[in-house]
Amino acid sequence: MRATSGVARRKRKTRIFRAVKGYWGAKSKLYRMAVNAHRKAMQYAYVGRKQKKRDFRKLWIARINAACRMNEMKYSEFIHGLKEANVELNRKMLAEIAATDEQGFKALVEVAKNGLNG
Repeated sequence: MRATSGVARRKRKTRIFRAVKGYWGAKSKLYRMAVNAHRKAMQYAYVGRKQKKRDFRKLWIARINAACRMNEMKYSEFIHGLKEANVELNRKMLAEIAATDEQGFKALVEVAKNGLNG
């Protein structure tokens, strides 16, 4: 009797078709196209996880910059002043403070100005 890979092949196909359920047209119906679509989707997902980090950092910097400009200061001067004053807050937290606590951010701007001056 010859051995076939019936069960394993069906399992492999089922796994792919479950993953591509909802894709448009033949990408969800034909195995060869489904495999390619799934592979490409996984590549995009991998790249997307890296881009997400970049995008959030850009967003935080934009928010901090906007809050700095409202307090007559440039973003680069603000960050440099905080470094000089030994304030170790990351950009995510700075953006959160800028968005929710105006007085707290104004205090940080003063700390940054003092860090630049002395």
